[in-house]
Amino acid sequence: MSSPAPAPHVATVAAVQDALATEHAAVWAYGLVSAFVPSELADQVDEAATAHRARRDSTERMLSDTNVEPVPAEPAYRTPSPVTDLAGALMLAITAEGDTAAAWRSVIERSGVIERSAQPRLRTTALDALVGAAVRASRWRAAAGVPVHPVPFPGAP
Repeated sequence: MSSPAPAPHVATVAAVQDALATEHAAVWAYGLVSAFVPSELADQVDEAATAHRARRDSTERMLSDTNVEPVPAEPAYRTPSPVTDLAGALMLAITAEGDTAAAWRSVIERSGVIERSAQPRLRTTALDALVGAAVRASRWRAAAGVPVHPVPFPGAP
């Protein structure tokens, strides 16, 4: 019989829950984005949505494995501006990726306070999520015609 997973630090759990909430929002956002993109961007939208669904699902499992109830998705989310055309959809995709990058960066910052045996898994998960969001945001900026500048610390304000 295996022993239960050690209780994670409160700040770390809060950061992971926030990251999960941004993943829920990103999945929802890509559903909206998909209604406005032309067929040549459809695969990119599908890849992004799939990545966020996978990250959401694995984060829910990670929380459940530590006996933490994952935050549920909201029925809908408020967009920063109305999405009525391709330009608005691309800006929403950029925003979704920026939000997830910031949330996962916060997880990296707070993962140092949990038990050392759990740190590598959580940090790897968070770093993979941060890098993926940064790459997708750059691709969406390029698609939107927004200058793409390398961001030294993705997710930083």
